[in-house]
Amino acid sequence: MAKNKEIKTNAMRILDRMKIPYSHYTYECEEFVDGLQVADMLGLPHEKVYKTLVTQGPAKEYFVFVIPVAEELDLKKAARAVGQKSLAMLHVKDINGVTGYIRGGCTAIGMKKQYRTVIEKKAEALPTVIVSGGRIGSQIELAPADLAKAAEARFEDVVTE
Repeated sequence: MAKNKEIKTNAMRILDRMKIPYSHYTYECEEFVDGLQVADMLGLPHEKVYKTLVTQGPAKEYFVFVIPVAEELDLKKAARAVGQKSLAMLHVKDINGVTGYIRGGCTAIGMKKQYRTVIEKKAEALPTVIVSGGRIGSQIELAPADLAKAAEARFEDVVTE
């Protein structure tokens, strides 16, 4: 008799290994929907749900930013936060090759390589944040400090005013 076992994502396995507590949410979804739609589907407040964005610097280095779903990344502030002259958003077609994740299922935890990662400073004031679990249809909720630890990230102000 088959057991109905939850299929863990790489991000969840990393959190388990690090003994970081988290809650897992799933939702039905066949293709990419934006973070606001995900928050609404799960009945979650927008200010608690964060999206993961990948950027590229002039020297072809990659940088990861985790910001509230309803906010915009300020590329000037983001570039300053990682010591770059400028940053550009990574093209959607390159997300999988760079991160190992697909659009809509990208999380800062467990990418192919450890890229410099910054979480929007506002997250520090929240008891928990919700980010992608590493695949479409999966979200994880955890303490911002635990997300920072798992993603080797730091907190900076990187969103537009």
